[in-house]
Amino acid sequence: MRAFENLQLGTTEDSQIADPSEVNVESHFSVIDAFKMPAIRFDSVRSGFVIAKNKPSLAGDAASKSAFLRERWAIIKDIILRNENFTPPAIGGTDRSTYLKLSSTRQLLGRPNQLFLLFGILCRSPAGALCLEDPDGMVELDMEDAVPGEGLFTEGCMVLIEGEWTVEEKVRVLALGHPPSEKREVARSLHGHIDFLGGGAISIKEEQKYLPTVLANTQVSFVVLSDIWLDHPRVLSALQQMFEGYANTAEYRPMVFVLCGNFCQAGWQCDEGMDQYIRGFNGLTELLISIPLLHSSHFVFVPGPADPWSSPVLPRPAIPSALASQLISKIPNAQFVSNPCRIKYFGMEIVICRENLMGKMIRNLVVCKEGDGVDMKRYFVQTILDQTHLSPLPLTIRPTLWEFDHALRLYPMPSALVLADKYEKYELTYEGCHVFNPGKFVRGIGEDGWEFEWSMYYPATGKSERSVLTLE
Repeated sequence: MRAFENLQLGTTEDSQIADPSEVNVESHFSVIDAFKMPAIRFDSVRSGFVIAKNKPSLAGDAASKSAFLRERWAIIKDIILRNENFTPPAIGGTDRSTYLKLSSTRQLLGRPNQLFLLFGILCRSPAGALCLEDPDGMVELDMEDAVPGEGLFTEGCMVLIEGEWTVEEKVRVLALGHPPSEKREVARSLHGHIDFLGGGAISIKEEQKYLPTVLANTQVSFVVLSDIWLDHPRVLSALQQMFEGYANTAEYRPMVFVLCGNFCQAGWQCDEGMDQYIRGFNGLTELLISIPLLHSSHFVFVPGPADPWSSPVLPRPAIPSALASQLISKIPNAQFVSNPCRIKYFGMEIVICRENLMGKMIRNLVVCKEGDGVDMKRYFVQTILDQTHLSPLPLTIRPTLWEFDHALRLYPMPSALVLADKYEKYELTYEGCHVFNPGKFVRGIGEDGWEFEWSMYYPATGKSERSVLTLE
């Protein structure tokens, strides 16, 4: 037991607090492509994570297609059962009967007019009826009296349902809600020895060792931009002014620029689409070469929904190197990666996803809480993090490569989550995870000229701030 605790905590003789002045920050920074992440699977028998026996394939078989949803269900159920509301008291007493108990669909049979608490995935029956499915079966839902909790409820979401089993063999739903989330530090205390990202696991003790370094480097920042339309006549001028502004402030020069697509306003399938991409990236290359003070910064390029080779499937591979060969050869710190991708900074994990997901979730709502005080942006963020997944939608609506489902997983909860979307800009923190949408880089024409916006994230504070530029 002692050895296992040491493994979890990373306890060694060399675990003293590191001197921030002696730490090379660059050596603790890396960008992880979704297709290079280790395939970590959840073993429901051990209630822990293990390395997959087989290498994931782009053309997954039927067995893996049925397994990925069961695995997602098992991970969330494990989180639920650790929640204090679902944990029975260690010693029998008066409050032993007050904790919540989950039932399976199999336990409903022959027990009409009784209340049950169920956990499963919202789906449709072959006849089109709304149902709840778990590994033991599927039951039809009567939503007439349902009172939804906070969040967005769509098909594909894992939900908790309180309801009555009726003689018509339906569940009359009284209340439904998203499963409870689990903070990053709790998950890390349980699975700190697992290398979810690749490159070696960072123990809790090692994370604590370098925490003063993270806090001391208040100048370290990540600049995040979305929809960088390189074919737009004003974009390169705006980028030049932005880059020069950062280059002239040596103390706060960004460590990394994250540039998310789409990189062409018209898309690659239009006339001269591919040539526009090549011209756009060549123009960006010349711009970056002209500002040598930024050559120490990293440039991360994340494809958008309409970038080549555009596909509705997530994760999406990086933009083909042939379209940006000049940039790759002349800017050594440029990286073209998948969508989504992740940034590892000391013990922090920043997830970056470029997807118009907010609109998809709203268009496919099954039910949502109504009334004053409803904050759709907060509901959206809460849903994504409670579901521990970047795409809590059915494959028919949001196709994914199911053998790479681990690359879309948000467990343990990341330190920060960038949900770059064409939806309006926002920033908020939920359960310790800072989530923000930088908005479209080209905001439009304002009173004083063309307006451009993006976000800056500061790891030392765990917060982001909005940046705006106006060109006459």
